[in-house]
Amino acid sequence: MTKAAAAIVGSGNIGTDLLYKLLRSPVISPQWMVGVDPDSPGLKRAADLGLSTTADGVAWLLSQPELPELVFEATSAAVHRANAPRYAEAGITAIDLTPAALGPAVVPPVNLGEHREAGNVNLTTCGGQATIPMVHAVSRIVPVRYAEIVASVASVSAGPGTRANIDEFTRTTARGIERIGGAERGKAIIVLNPADPPMVMRDTVFCAIPEYADRAAITASVLAMAAEIAGYVPGYRLLNEPHYDDPSPATGGMARVTVFLEVEGAGDFLPPYAGNLDIMTAAATRVGEQLAGVRA
Repeated sequence: MTKAAAAIVGSGNIGTDLLYKLLRSPVISPQWMVGVDPDSPGLKRAADLGLSTTADGVAWLLSQPELPELVFEATSAAVHRANAPRYAEAGITAIDLTPAALGPAVVPPVNLGEHREAGNVNLTTCGGQATIPMVHAVSRIVPVRYAEIVASVASVSAGPGTRANIDEFTRTTARGIERIGGAERGKAIIVLNPADPPMVMRDTVFCAIPEYADRAAITASVLAMAAEIAGYVPGYRLLNEPHYDDPSPATGGMARVTVFLEVEGAGDFLPPYAGNLDIMTAAATRVGEQLAGVRA
């Protein structure tokens, strides 16, 4: 089987971690890495691993005699907004790891099948990748009137882009909880944990459910979803089985199921505590492999 040729645009930490994952892919061949800083360590690592590299930006990539089938954008929202029309014109499918959100948001185990023909897909947020599947695992069993997630990540793993876009993170994740996860109303909170040594990403997912919901069915659905995610994010795991609370005034008269999980990174390039970043590069790899299969 011929592997799909791919380019990574963005030679920073996320682009480099993604490169190591793509190099293990049975269906994707990363061949180009694009940056803007000629002294970028990421470009040097990519060149040492056999990729063609440049600090001349996307113009160089699009001038090559052979173009990639897939491009993974690991830059910024502004850069992706500028680049996306050029990818589309060249017939290149874009997998967007930035907050630009020009294409549909995809969470692999939930809705990727709906968007396999899309020319541009977005990975939403790290918190969304970790928690939206859990909301969906509940909502596919019973109606979820309200869902709330709290994502706690190591402060040192949150770069300037994340810190500058906290509001966007909460809005985008809440919207994903509703539109992809299936909750009637969603809310997202992020905590930048300053603990030293850094802690791995931990998330809590609350879902309001009917009093007489089939709790055994919900638990089975949550466990199945966790196992599916762990298939492409090995460090994804539940901390215990779902916890149930009976209706009370504090829960608006609804019963509640709570899911506790953590995401430990694979340590490909980023440190293991940076599970919030690892789940993004792992999801991007999963999406790329699925899209490459459709286009083969």
